[in-house]
Amino acid sequence: MVDNNRIKKVKMLIIDVDGVLTDGRIVWIDSAEEIKFFNVQDGVGIVLAQRVGLKVAIISARKSKVTEIRAKELRIEDVYQSTESKLVAYEKLIDKYKLADEEVAYIGDDLHDLPVFRRVGFAAAVANAQEEAKQVSHYVTEKNGGEGAVREVVNMILKAKGLWDKAVEKYYT
Repeated sequence: MVDNNRIKKVKMLIIDVDGVLTDGRIVWIDSAEEIKFFNVQDGVGIVLAQRVGLKVAIISARKSKVTEIRAKELRIEDVYQSTESKLVAYEKLIDKYKLADEEVAYIGDDLHDLPVFRRVGFAAAVANAQEEAKQVSHYVTEKNGGEGAVREVVNMILKAKGLWDKAVEKYYT
């Protein structure tokens, strides 16, 4: 069972990329260009979160032009790539926005996410995450990474905080 009191404190959502925003596949074509598969519903969820004032950031261990393009499209300003220590990037974000650990949610899937999982107020592992990530998370999504897991977490946060109606009102007018 998810602790709504924990979720209600969230002011920032930080998201891993490979295996979370994507299904984890990395495809290289002959021109050495990289292809990733993003879920459009995850993107809509990010837009909804931003619409009601939640900060959204990306921390990825890999550097990818595709990630930069997707982040720009979603108006995500804080993008940390080629991050050896995700915890260092995390600490930069909470310092920048003057946030406490309990005000941050993080969605991840693998071992390099564990240090951040242990710090944040709400850690979510995607359904197909490594077992170690699931064990330290507060929530395991029903959806796999790249298949709507981010949207699932965003919806949960917005509803727990009472922001759902405000986030979606423009679609009903």
